Amino acid sequence: MILENKLNITSQVELAKAEEKISKQRAKQLFDSGDIVKVEVGSFTGLSFIHAYLFEDLYDFAGKIREVNIAKGNFRFAPLMYLKQSLLHIDTMPQGNFDQIIEKYVEMNIAHPFREGNGRATRIWLDLILKKELKQVVDWNQVDKEEYLSAMERSVVKDIEIKVLLKQALTDKIHDRVLFMKGIDVSYYYEGYSEFKTEEL
Repeated sequence: MILENKLNITSQVELAKAEEKISKQRAKQLFDSGDIVKVEVGSFTGLSFIHAYLFEDLYDFAGKIREVNIAKGNFRFAPLMYLKQSLLHIDTMPQGNFDQIIEKYVEMNIAHPFREGNGRATRIWLDLILKKELKQVVDWNQVDKEEYLSAMERSVVKDIEIKVLLKQALTDKIHDRVLFMKGIDVSYYYEGYSEFKTEEL
């Protein structure tokens, strides 16, 4: 099923291309314009701002809580009837140290509040929490795709793997533009998008 989009694209392949190009341009703009400092760090409001920023040129649902139940493989994300409650709970979760931040990130991933684009928006959200609280960010280039995806899958039951994986990839280059752009590329690569380089858009 092809997602309804503002560009009226009806081909899955064309939509994937347009989505990657446009939302990567927006991610680049988020950093270069300084709008990234407007994000409310660690809250759903902040995540919603990021998601809308990336996807508002493509989808009407950008930044809005999904209205359908969604699943990936055998895993069902938070059911619609508990979603708002779940997001309120995540907002109150502590984020004072690395373990707490990753626990909060894992919970937001389980909530999966948007129809599409959750992973890409939430990884930026995670980095902003780490930056604010620990003066560090993840160098996503150091995080293997398969290891990351399987650790995230298992994080629902046990979050030790994702903690170990991300902890060893931390860097204090929190204002590094090149690192941010490469991080966007890796984040998209996790989701199967690798046609465009953010830096070149």
